Amino acid sequence: MTARTTERTTRQATDDADEPVAVGPLDLLLTDGALGPLRRLVPGTAGLHLVTGLASRPRRVIGRGGALAAELARVAAGRSELEAHPKDRRFADDAWSQNPLLRRSVQAYLATSATAEALVDDAGLGWQDGERISFIVDNLIQALAPSNNPAISPEAWQAGVRTGGGNVVSGVRRLVSDLSSAPRVPSMVEPDAFEVGKDLAVTPGAVVLRTEVFELIQYTPTTPKVRTVPLLVVPPTINKYYVVDLAEQRSMVEHFVAGGQQVFVMSWRNPDARHAAWGLDTYGEAVVAALEATRKICVVDRTSVLGVCAGGIIASMALAHLAHVGELDRVAALALAVAVLDQERAGTTSALLDARIAKAAAAVSASKGYLDGRTLAEVFAWLRPNDLIWSYWVNNYLQGRAPRPFDILFWNADPVRLTAGLHRDFLELAVSNALVEPGSATMLGSPVDLTQVDVDSYVVAGIADHLCQWQSCYRSTQLLGGQSRFVLSTSGHIASMVNPPGNPKASYRTTNPGDTPADAEKWLAGATTEQGSWWPDYLAWLGTRSGPEKNRPRKLGRGALRPMEAAPGTYVHDR
Repeated sequence: MTARTTERTTRQATDDADEPVAVGPLDLLLTDGALGPLRRLVPGTAGLHLVTGLASRPRRVIGRGGALAAELARVAAGRSELEAHPKDRRFADDAWSQNPLLRRSVQAYLATSATAEALVDDAGLGWQDGERISFIVDNLIQALAPSNNPAISPEAWQAGVRTGGGNVVSGVRRLVSDLSSAPRVPSMVEPDAFEVGKDLAVTPGAVVLRTEVFELIQYTPTTPKVRTVPLLVVPPTINKYYVVDLAEQRSMVEHFVAGGQQVFVMSWRNPDARHAAWGLDTYGEAVVAALEATRKICVVDRTSVLGVCAGGIIASMALAHLAHVGELDRVAALALAVAVLDQERAGTTSALLDARIAKAAAAVSASKGYLDGRTLAEVFAWLRPNDLIWSYWVNNYLQGRAPRPFDILFWNADPVRLTAGLHRDFLELAVSNALVEPGSATMLGSPVDLTQVDVDSYVVAGIADHLCQWQSCYRSTQLLGGQSRFVLSTSGHIASMVNPPGNPKASYRTTNPGDTPADAEKWLAGATTEQGSWWPDYLAWLGTRSGPEKNRPRKLGRGALRPMEAAPGTYVHDR
């Protein structure tokens, strides 16, 4: 979505009790992943509201049409001053500005696009209708960009000259291959670009516990002294764990181990139809079991927890269960990275969801026993079509090139299936936005009351996150009961997590711990900018809550929890 859409969403947000519940991006993925992303390109009643809204404002429509006609006339006469933004990579080739015909095609495209966006604003749509129509309009605008047209693309013609037409053969071959199986989008990375355990997920460690649901990996300390209280990382359930252990010098786990932390990570099993019944309770129980294992191995009473994305939802609910049964003292601190607990209007890509749509989506996954992770990857791609669809359309198909190797995109193309039970439970949470109301959701038989999770928390979001809007992540500071520190990275969803020190462009905003007013924008106004990655900041925050230092253990595991095999284990290789 564009910044214009975000502004319109903020401006038009209303508390209308008659409107269906609007929910966050995770739930958009879970509905579109089951029903298909093209579902959102059908306007439905939102289209009727658009027509009605414009019909009631005929002067605006006539004015927009007249202004567009005048601008197109200037384009045709060569007098238009429209030009693409200097940072718009679609039109970076000099031919787009120097060739008269290409320049006119860009100017006509820009004028028409601006008019279409303005008409959506003029219609005066409500929040849900505005989001749906804006998604459709934005996707159509991006699809119709002249840069995607093989007949006029300078990149395509240059590649044809350079390869003697070989780009056409290679491009068609790649197109056919991509369309033959899910996800049916341009490949963003070659399947053999990296190897898990060799290039990615290489921080030394061992699997010390294996259950039907997860493997627990303990990492080998690299410092003479370690903190007494260990850290358990709960990764997303719709992607593999190694986003936190991506590559050397880009691994969160590697950085935390080098900082003297004893680190454990859960590696979820890639479920299939046999595991259809696994729901939130199954995964919450797994978190509780992993916490118990870390305490036994490290011979301590407490463990800190870091939950990432959907893993943060499960971890928060598991801690609420521990609070209800009087065992929250087993947790030293909680951190949430790009995780949304309050899903009301959570992000510019939020979609309209009601009980009917949720039921239909759950029925699709129930018929298979799972939601295929490859379909989720397709939904992810269409949320950022310029970056994840059309740029690869030009590279792969028009130029006939192989995509460049990129570790994050390789990880993104290595998904995990979502069980039908967990899919259903996430959707039910979304329909009622249950985590904001104490007792509206349960975990392991306990009512979930996040205010009872009164350990200190560290909450991280990305200001450019297209999946989890930072304001939605910020609201976790209002739901949790302990003192919170909120950190806002300048990056997007994945780059907020894969944020190693050393990047001169990296920065984050924060305030003093506990300085978390109810209004996110008020927090932003009072925040200061710090250069660099948030990883060292979190490590320092965590260190004050991790007890004294002690000599590092001579070996991994303890007692019955002995090392079974070297990291990254077995489950990460399941396809």
